Amino acid sequence: MAITLETDLPDHPRVALVTIDRQERRNAIDHTSLEELDAAVAEAVDGGARALVFTGAGGHFCAGADLKELEDVAFTRRLAEVLASLSTVPLTTIAAISGSCMGLGMQLAVACDLRVVEDGARFAVPVAKLGLMVDHWTIDRVARFFGEGAARHMALTAAVLDADDAWRLGFAQVRGGLDDALALADRAVPLAPLSQAGSKIGFDTPAGSPEVARYEEAFARAWASEDLVEGRRAFTERRAPEFRGR
Repeated sequence: MAITLETDLPDHPRVALVTIDRQERRNAIDHTSLEELDAAVAEAVDGGARALVFTGAGGHFCAGADLKELEDVAFTRRLAEVLASLSTVPLTTIAAISGSCMGLGMQLAVACDLRVVEDGARFAVPVAKLGLMVDHWTIDRVARFFGEGAARHMALTAAVLDADDAWRLGFAQVRGGLDDALALADRAVPLAPLSQAGSKIGFDTPAGSPEVARYEEAFARAWASEDLVEGRRAFTERRAPEFRGR
């Protein structure tokens, strides 16, 4: 198995950890590991995880797609499905990035909600080196999360950016390693799930889009929820709330 899922982490209840382990390829993803990744995410969500952390074994996050797979356009289509599904899971997702984060690694990083970046991390979208393109979803998210100038720099000149760039431009929310990513996940776990899931819908819905109706539904659901009652009661009683996602 190139992808491992851990759900019973000591000191990190309800946090799931997905590790990419193809160290001989700097954790580049092929067809098999892509399916394993998708299955691991589904298992974590179905198992009741409240936060999901992605990391890579051996000092690299993900060096991209396995180049042997790029000849098959079916891979890119399936990749788009997996990334879109990951980006919409109703829990907080965090990429713990070290070493190489390039190509598909960048796509995985921008499919996550938050990014924790270690010193020495390197980022690239080297499409012009290979004569290919990424889908519009990827271009949009890299431009939104890294900034359009940085996105154009990477896509048009094959520039490789570093951890300082990621921090300076807001791509990274925390500087550090896996322990810092797990600590960030711990902060997300006890918060209101309906609020988190609804906010994610809002972040990914352009103003004026017909999809705004989905955000309005989530808004109404949160305001009518038992969790809102619990949150108010806990505030009054000066205690931590116990949210149940309903």
